[in-house]
Amino acid sequence: MAEGGAEREVLKAEKDYTEQLDKELPEIIALAKSGGGLNLQQAIEKLTVLEKQTRQASDLPSTTRILETIVTLCKEAGDWNLMNENIQILSKKHGQLKIAITKMVQLVMKFLSETPSIETKLSVIDTLRTVTEGKIFVEVERARVTRELSAIKKAQGNLGEAKNVLCELQVETFGSMDRKEKTDFILLQVGLCIEHGDYGQALVLSRKISTKWFNTEVSRKDEEIMNLKLRFYEQQIQLAKQESNYLEVCKHYRAILDTPSVAADDEKLRVTYERIVYYVILAPYDNEQSDLLHRIHADPNLLRLVPQQETLLKLFTIIELMPWSRVAQRFESMLRATEVFGVDDPQGPRRWEDLRKRVIEHNVRVVAKYYTRIRMDRLKTLLDLDEDETETYLSKLVCEKTVNAKIDRPAGIVTFGTARDADDVLNEWSGNMKSLLGLLERIDHLITKEEMMANIAPKQKGKGK
Repeated sequence: MAEGGAEREVLKAEKDYTEQLDKELPEIIALAKSGGGLNLQQAIEKLTVLEKQTRQASDLPSTTRILETIVTLCKEAGDWNLMNENIQILSKKHGQLKIAITKMVQLVMKFLSETPSIETKLSVIDTLRTVTEGKIFVEVERARVTRELSAIKKAQGNLGEAKNVLCELQVETFGSMDRKEKTDFILLQVGLCIEHGDYGQALVLSRKISTKWFNTEVSRKDEEIMNLKLRFYEQQIQLAKQESNYLEVCKHYRAILDTPSVAADDEKLRVTYERIVYYVILAPYDNEQSDLLHRIHADPNLLRLVPQQETLLKLFTIIELMPWSRVAQRFESMLRATEVFGVDDPQGPRRWEDLRKRVIEHNVRVVAKYYTRIRMDRLKTLLDLDEDETETYLSKLVCEKTVNAKIDRPAGIVTFGTARDADDVLNEWSGNMKSLLGLLERIDHLITKEEMMANIAPKQKGKGK
């Protein structure tokens, strides 16, 4: 709307100064380049007089031309402080045309790569951030300049300040910014938060990105968008790993599978499937985890690309005991060589211990499936644990309501099954009686029917004779 308002002003231009500028600008530029700061100052004063005339006449092309000439002359003279001063003065002029300010800011942004020192560059960036603050029509330019400032702060080793400077911008509200650039900007914000260790803010910022956008047909054909998608899910995986949220990590890797560049590369597919298997079996058991585990196991690509991982996953899909000692003997060398369980990752040993927990918990659920009562000595043997660990894991699963069990320590007996109160027993008895009466009524009906058929048969025989 801001730019639209400026364009309507252009249509009402009272006078066209193009011919006058074509005549006077070469003379003014020659004066500025004739040498000496005094000549440059005189040239800027003359340009300022012309700028006032063009601005008051709403002559946008001429005003823009003058503003760009002023900052260009200052840059070519190497007087960056004078350029900064004029940028602020020109942008504050009463009734200054918005598009003219935008064009001037965009031109000065191109000069940033030509600054003689980092201090000069920072001064120009500070000036640009000052003149663009609070102005919607230059919000995109402000964001790009701020991104440049953040990169400088990071290069200087001031990661915290780099994060604060960049994250203060709410780019999701910038209507004039392209969606790709907006997403890239937010990903950069999230990346800085992760590097700084501010995972909470990183998670909040990442929620500003809609994953539905990545899955549209148009987006899937755009390589840039797919690269943004991969960056997004890599960051989400880092955040989920930080919280040891294995199920979320698995889901993020499954989302990566749906990227054309990954689907077309067997090696990338193999690595992704490996991590999907590892993290789904590391996730604590619940209905969602169990459902996802079986759906992953049904994927035909699993056996083709990662047969060993498919074998490991299959052990969790069947209701059979798998002692930890056998699992470790069969898969430890393979698992320890990966970044998920390897010693190179600080979380690797912890994940290895979590895998052991999942195997034991699976075995407890299997025992609960087949036994109603079992002695503790026998249960220890089946789980391949000592008594303390057996009680620990059993108690944990009971607290999580995964299994129902009671331990009789003096007798050394574990009873599996749901504890029922008097109401449950009475309800079951009532249900059974209702079912029994229904059966009796059905039988009575069938007997009556047979008697009627038996009475009809002799009469039909008599008539036949």
